[in-house]
Amino acid sequence: MRRATLNFLTGVMAVAISGCLGPPVLERQVLGYDEVTRTLDEKLLLLNIARVSNQEPVHFTSTSSIAATFTWTTTLGASGEITESKGTNFLNLNIGGSASENPTFSISPISGKEFTERVATPFQDRVFEFLVFQGGRIDQAIRLMGAGIEVQKPDGRFVRFIENDPRRPNEYEEFRRIAAHLQWLNDNRQLFVRPLVFDEPLIADFKDTPSAGDINNGFNMGLRWRQKPNGHYELTRLKGDRIVVGNFDPMALTDQQRFELDEKIKKNPSGFVYLDIQPNGPGGNFPIQGAIKLRSMFQILKFIAIGIKIAPEFEVSPDVPTEDTDTGATATLKINITDSPPDLRLPTVYYDGHYYSVNDTVWDRTTFLILSILFQTTIGRVENVGIPITISK
Repeated sequence: MRRATLNFLTGVMAVAISGCLGPPVLERQVLGYDEVTRTLDEKLLLLNIARVSNQEPVHFTSTSSIAATFTWTTTLGASGEITESKGTNFLNLNIGGSASENPTFSISPISGKEFTERVATPFQDRVFEFLVFQGGRIDQAIRLMGAGIEVQKPDGRFVRFIENDPRRPNEYEEFRRIAAHLQWLNDNRQLFVRPLVFDEPLIADFKDTPSAGDINNGFNMGLRWRQKPNGHYELTRLKGDRIVVGNFDPMALTDQQRFELDEKIKKNPSGFVYLDIQPNGPGGNFPIQGAIKLRSMFQILKFIAIGIKIAPEFEVSPDVPTEDTDTGATATLKINITDSPPDLRLPTVYYDGHYYSVNDTVWDRTTFLILSILFQTTIGRVENVGIPITISK
């Protein structure tokens, strides 16, 4: 009876110890791999900024997969001793446990035509709208993503280009003041950044009456039949297309006006964000009409890299006809170069005998976060990008 009791207690304790050992090990390792992957992405971004600043080509590598096998074992021995004289029974326990892991990493050099095109192709206007819609500062997004502003006439014809480049100081100052003006409008809830939504006509004048099947099928496909005053029917589709940045609400326009504006905007590629600050609206004392020309991922990295040594950004005074204008930080993203390692909390990479790190301010850390999001958007899903290198530990 005593032997059965000892066996039972031994089994229960072994199961309990095994259950206590396994989950914490798994939790630590999973979170550890996640932290390492995040740190690697940060270092790759900084490494390529450092490469470009030294006139070297960029190159990216991704840890496409991590497969780890976890093994934990528990040993428990128990023995009892019963004395013949009066006294207490003794129970001797021998407890042991161990845990091991066997990770396999697949490291993929990111290259090839598809990835090169993604890196070199300007971001689409919807990516810009997403960042601002999520609550980001529009001046921060436009300074990072915007190569410049193309000023246009009301019919869309080109007038001039305002480049976001410190090597063109007059244009750079004007660009910065426009960015600050947009931020002022946004802070005062007088700026609209949203896609144009309208009913796109597919069939303008249908003389017959559509059948019930046509109506149901159209409804399932997002189409709508509508009877016109003359008794004929038109078939339309709700469409959300190009992005508008303006001091007016696009939804206040008629459906036809939104359609015509979209047709005008589509003359520009998707890497242009339509900009219209009308003189008769809020902030109209600083009117501008045109488009924000967006950069590609490579152009963003080049802009930041050039700002380290070749053409650093400079302070721009808020000398615009807008009260309480905030021009933001001097540099869009300041990268410090030091001989000694900076604070461990900061994203840092060691390259060519120096430490490259993100400047320790809220502005710079936020800008680097935006840059990381844009980088992930550019990479997309890593697959079929070359021969992966598999490392087993």
